[in-house]
Amino acid sequence: MAKQYNYVNYSKASFPESEMLERSRQFYNWMNERRTVRDFTAQPIADEVLNNILLTASTAPSGAHKQPWTFCVVTNPEIKKQIRIEAEKEEKISYEGRMSDEWLEDLEPLGTDWHKPFLEIAPALIIVFKRSYEFMPDGKKRQNYYVTESVGLACGFLLAAIHNAGLAALTHTPSPMNFLSKVLNRPENEKPFLLIPIGYTTSDCKVPDLKRKDLSNIVVRY
Repeated sequence: MAKQYNYVNYSKASFPESEMLERSRQFYNWMNERRTVRDFTAQPIADEVLNNILLTASTAPSGAHKQPWTFCVVTNPEIKKQIRIEAEKEEKISYEGRMSDEWLEDLEPLGTDWHKPFLEIAPALIIVFKRSYEFMPDGKKRQNYYVTESVGLACGFLLAAIHNAGLAALTHTPSPMNFLSKVLNRPENEKPFLLIPIGYTTSDCKVPDLKRKDLSNIVVRY
């Protein structure tokens, strides 16, 4: 039988409506400044900062509180180089044959291609793995639940924490990503979910002048 949780008292701070409105507005304005970047400096990130970012990500809700994620932090230059080599192999195949014409057309305004120098330049790569099951002490497997949803939530928290720390990030999804399991020697119950280079932006960093959808395009009220 599964161990039962002890329950403790919980009180969530709330605010007067006027303060709530201002706090929600400020947070939106702050998060709206978050952008995906590809121009990183090599300036290292303090381990304690990385730890706090990852701890924040781990506060995300998860199915049955299984926390089915592993965050691999890569700062070793040789491993970053190996990851870049393998990622570019897959990306080159994708750009030259796997991707549909429509997909390539949608990517064209962004100016991306199969070259991924940021994988070596960025001071840290966070590779997020999802864990479909756990190995118990007796060697048996125990299922995790809502794994994709849970890990997706954790990645959202992770990106917000990176932005809050004053750092920039890129969500990179070379497809297929199985090479990451081999390069990092991960166990069979872990599958790569997202590759996130993080770091400081260069002084001449540029991003597309994108516009986000407004409420009328994303919200339906009943």
